[in-house]
Amino acid sequence: MPFTRYAEVGRIVLVNYGPESGKIATIVDIVDQNKCLIDGPESGVARQVIPFSRIALTDLTVKIQRNARAKTLKAAWAEAETATKWEATSWAKKLSMKKKRAALSDFDRFKVMVAKKQKSAIIAKKMEELSA
Repeated sequence: MPFTRYAEVGRIVLVNYGPESGKIATIVDIVDQNKCLIDGPESGVARQVIPFSRIALTDLTVKIQRNARAKTLKAAWAEAETATKWEATSWAKKLSMKKKRAALSDFDRFKVMVAKKQKSAIIAKKMEELSA
């Protein structure tokens, strides 16, 4: 299978480092081989130059021109339904699960442990019945 995630104008990226970590944005312009200009109209990422090492390319793209205005970019996001497409990806689901687990309190982690024990006990009992 050929490589398809190219750093191009209109490519949706996930910022993986810095204050905007975990938010998605769009490549608006390529500055040089190490940096690009990104903007996230709906995700709250301000227009900024960021190194490629701090972003991860996704499969999603939007149709925009180079150096598109924020208004044009917002319209392109709405037309392509970028936010809903991103939320539907397994990548976004994994990130939200990680975030949810990190926010659990000690008692919540205890309840999860108890639920897992109960589930495994039920499964073990059913497996024993089936094998007998």
